[in-house]
Amino acid sequence: MRRVFISGNTAIAEGAIAAGMRFYAGYPITPASDIMEYLAEKLPEVGGVMMQFEDEIASINAVVGASWAGVKSMTATSGPGFSLMVEALGLAIITETPLVVVNVMRAGPSTGVPTKSSQSDVLQVRNGPHGDYVIPVLAPWSVQEAFDMTVKAFNISESLRTPVVLLSDSVIAHLWEAAILREPGEIEVVNRKKPTVPPDEYLPYRPDDDLIPPMACFGEGYNVIVESLTHDERGYYKQDVNTYRRLVNRLCNKILNRIDQVFDVEGYYINDSKYIVVSYGSTARAALAAVRALRNSGVKAGLLRLKTLWPLKVGVIREYCRHADKVFVAENNVGKVVYDIERIVKNGEVLSLPLLNLDVPTPDDIVEGIREWM
Repeated sequence: MRRVFISGNTAIAEGAIAAGMRFYAGYPITPASDIMEYLAEKLPEVGGVMMQFEDEIASINAVVGASWAGVKSMTATSGPGFSLMVEALGLAIITETPLVVVNVMRAGPSTGVPTKSSQSDVLQVRNGPHGDYVIPVLAPWSVQEAFDMTVKAFNISESLRTPVVLLSDSVIAHLWEAAILREPGEIEVVNRKKPTVPPDEYLPYRPDDDLIPPMACFGEGYNVIVESLTHDERGYYKQDVNTYRRLVNRLCNKILNRIDQVFDVEGYYINDSKYIVVSYGSTARAALAAVRALRNSGVKAGLLRLKTLWPLKVGVIREYCRHADKVFVAENNVGKVVYDIERIVKNGEVLSLPLLNLDVPTPDDIVEGIREWM
C-alpha cells in the first residue's frame, strides 16, 4: 500500500497494473494520452507490453486479440477515438471478450474542444455498438476512485466475460489528489473462468449455470473460435430464431443477473431531503458543494451520486428518491441521464439541470438552477 499524490489518469494506469493488465494498445488523444505515456514506462517493468498503433480501430482490435491470447488488456481514448472503436466494441460484446475501454470525455461533437471537459458521451458508451446487449459503465469522481474503479472494471470484465467502459472526463483525468494505491495482494483481483473439461468436450460458448462460458484462449490446447456472427455454443454461425434469442438473452442476462456486482451509488444527506440532486463524475463534486450550500441556508437538499451509469438498478434509485418532492439531475451535457431518472422516479417531479460547461460546473450554477424550480 502506497500513499501518493497523482493525477486521475495516472491512477487509472496504476489501477490497471494492479488488476493484472499486461497489454495496452492505444493511439494518442487528448485528454487520455498520458495514460499511454505512463504505461509506456511502467508496463514493461512488470512484464507487460504497451504498443502505439496507427489509430483507435487498430488499437481496440489488438486489445481484443490480446485478450483471446490470455492477457488482460486495455485501451484508452476520448470521444472521437471512441467513435472509431465502436465496431470492434460490438465484436468484443458478441465474442464475450474481457477488456476495459477507458473513455476520458472531452467536449464535442466531432473533435470539439480537445483540452476541455464534458459529460456528453454518457449515452454513446452504453449504446454505441448496434444490436442488443448490456455493457457496464463506471464513472469515477476522484483520483482514488479512478484507481479503485479501474480494478473493479477489470474484475467485472473478467468474471462476466464482457467489455467494460470506465467513463472519466478531462477534469478527473488531470485532477491531482492524494490516493492510496494498493498492491495485488491487498485488493481482490478476479481472473476469467477456465474450462474444466477435456479439449474434446469443450464448446467455446457453452455457458455454465451462471450463463458465462469458461474461456479457453489460443495456445491452451482447446479449439477456439472467435465468431462475430450469431453463433451456437460451438461458435458456428446459425441464423435460426432460437439460437439468436438464446445468445442475445444470455449476453444481456449474464450481466443483469449480477447487477449487484456492477451497480453502485452513494448518497449524501438523503434521509430528510425534499430536494435530491442526482449527478455523477466530476459534476458530482460541484453538486455535493451545492447541496451543502443549500443545507447551510436551510434547504433540505441531498445528493445521489451514480458510481455506475449502466446498467442502473431501478429499485435502489427509486428508494433513494422516494421521499423527495423534486429530483434534479445535474450533468455536464444537454441532459442525458435525466431520461433514465424520469423513467425510474415515479413519485417526485424530475427536472434536468443541463450545465454545458467546458470546465467543471460551479456549485453556484447548480444552486441557481435548483432555486429557480423550488
